[in-house]
Amino acid sequence: MKNKIKTFFTLFWTFFKIGLFTFGGGYAMIALIEKEVCEKKGWITNKEMLDLVAIAESTPGVIALNTATFVGAKIGGFWGALAASVAVVIPSVIIISVIGTVYERFAVNKYVQWAFMGIRAAVAALILNAVFKMYKSVDKSPLAYIVMAASFVLAVLSVFDVIPIDIVYIILASAIFGIIWGYFKRKRELKPVNGEAPAPKDEEGEK
Repeated sequence: MKNKIKTFFTLFWTFFKIGLFTFGGGYAMIALIEKEVCEKKGWITNKEMLDLVAIAESTPGVIALNTATFVGAKIGGFWGALAASVAVVIPSVIIISVIGTVYERFAVNKYVQWAFMGIRAAVAALILNAVFKMYKSVDKSPLAYIVMAASFVLAVLSVFDVIPIDIVYIILASAIFGIIWGYFKRKRELKPVNGEAPAPKDEEGEK
């Protein structure tokens, strides 16, 4: 019982810190989440983190909350998921509630405007940091580079309204392409060679 309580408290405090000290939300939080749950706590691997980001982008909800729910469920079941999810949300609710009551008074203040300018620059740097960390765990096959390049080009064209395509459709199209490619790759690997079916491969690709 003591171990469970300690686990719930650790989950709560870890994700409370993530929600409290990460500005920018979304992708800007990936770097801190990865440092806390992968490097420090070892709750999930870097590969699992990469898969989790992909899942979070393909399902409703923000990355931080989806990550908290997933990690909490893996470490502490339902109550772990609840503790982590509530913890990561609480700081945002408190801070936004406070800011909402005083924002109009200080929004025109030049010092506040300069502070937000600095925060926006820092958020951009955090997002780039997350991109580089995720890139390390990505499959380096030619096909992966093609998908990344195509997705990047489509996303940029969408941002500049050259092609009015929602980012969600790019993610879904990439997922469908990955499923189709994986299916035919698996089928090719299992194709009999000289009348003999090859032995199934494990996750590391070893027979």
